[in-house]
Amino acid sequence: MPIDDRALSSAICSVVYQVDRVASRRGYHYLFYGDGFFIDRDGYVLTAAHVLGPLHGGQPYLLIRTANGPQRFVQASVVALDRDHDVAILRATPNPFEGDYNVSFLALDRQSPLAGHTVLAAAARPLKPRDSYTLDPVFEERSPGEVINFEFSQLEKGRADTELFLFSHSIQPGQSGAPVISLDSHGVAGFVEGQWLHAYDTEAASPASGAAPSLQTPAAAGNGGPVPGAVVPIHYAIALLQQKGIAWHEISEGSGDREGAAGDAEASSLPAPFSLIPAAYPSQALFGGEVMLDALVESSGTLSDIKIVSGEQPFVEKALAAARTWTFVPARAGGHATEARIAIAFQFPQPYVPPRSSTAHNYDEGSSAGAANRAALALTTVEPKYPPESSVEGSVILYESLDSQGVPTSTQIVRGLDALTPAVLAAARKWRFAPARQSGAATDSAAILVVTVRRPLVDNRASQ
Repeated sequence: MPIDDRALSSAICSVVYQVDRVASRRGYHYLFYGDGFFIDRDGYVLTAAHVLGPLHGGQPYLLIRTANGPQRFVQASVVALDRDHDVAILRATPNPFEGDYNVSFLALDRQSPLAGHTVLAAAARPLKPRDSYTLDPVFEERSPGEVINFEFSQLEKGRADTELFLFSHSIQPGQSGAPVISLDSHGVAGFVEGQWLHAYDTEAASPASGAAPSLQTPAAAGNGGPVPGAVVPIHYAIALLQQKGIAWHEISEGSGDREGAAGDAEASSLPAPFSLIPAAYPSQALFGGEVMLDALVESSGTLSDIKIVSGEQPFVEKALAAARTWTFVPARAGGHATEARIAIAFQFPQPYVPPRSSTAHNYDEGSSAGAANRAALALTTVEPKYPPESSVEGSVILYESLDSQGVPTSTQIVRGLDALTPAVLAAARKWRFAPARQSGAATDSAAILVVTVRRPLVDNRASQ
């Protein structure tokens, strides 16, 4: 089924600053900064946080088309910002869905598109972004492209890593914050990230600056090839929406804010993953590492009270940055959402030597590992063997249900990678756990295993 382009157009709004309070023959004068898009009938809008930067704290407005045609300014309040991952939530006031406006909303798709799949960036911008009037024409752009790959980047120096996906279309100035639609689901897979393009241009112009590592990818590097477009996955926006208790519409379920997913978990008392991302492999790490966390999944589905059971820097920093953005369908008891602890393991197999066959973990019973209420503990971990004849890098995420003996009873692939998933599953079958405890007694629990693999620098086929 083709995308409803009329509905798509009416869901996109321009983020602007109103210059004039009196109209001229061209309408009202405004400065254009980027796009946003509505996600529900309550007037909530998602955009890139850096789009608001040039306002320097001034009042943002949304430029929205009325039912009879002309564009009109609607004041927008800033509800929440995640500057690490460049996400902003705005709310139009008054709500245009209750007025005489031509508006619609877009559903979100938390499933990241796969490499090779087609996405569509949908943007609207004036001809002169810094000298525009409300009666001037607005150009609508539809930019399709294939997903190339995923990579991590610091969008600003000193910020946490953000996982981006790149697609085969160059981004034009002014497209930041525009929704990127999956042509498989017709849901919003993410939004255009213009800062990445700026960082890429800066790095290309000044390779000796030392400000940030190169952001080039195989599709963009060398021979003057096209620079791909960068997209912030909708995962980060979902995390911020959930933290703020704001409902949204989920494309896979056809309704808002995890209702369908919660129904799937009705028969289970364990928390279930809703939206997870892996951790970036630390660029400065010479060898691999592992991080074990024990976290509380709140009844809201967000993580809190994250305890570091074991691990060393720089791996701990990367693991925590990723886990803090995770969202879950909460555990249920007696028909109600309840909190529960969950074990989280991040593994970064070492890329320089053949994989370690196994690692035994010993825990101090006087630490949080000996608490009366805690998640399961990984006692033995095994690194996957890198598949021969492969050159892939990436991450696999598994969700395991554990019984009161600590034995896995089921394994779900939350995020897979064709070349790596079989090896990660084979290694995970050799892991051993001490059971979780609740009020001092062993209990059923859940564990998340995140394995992030670098291409090995020493061929491991001889060890197989």
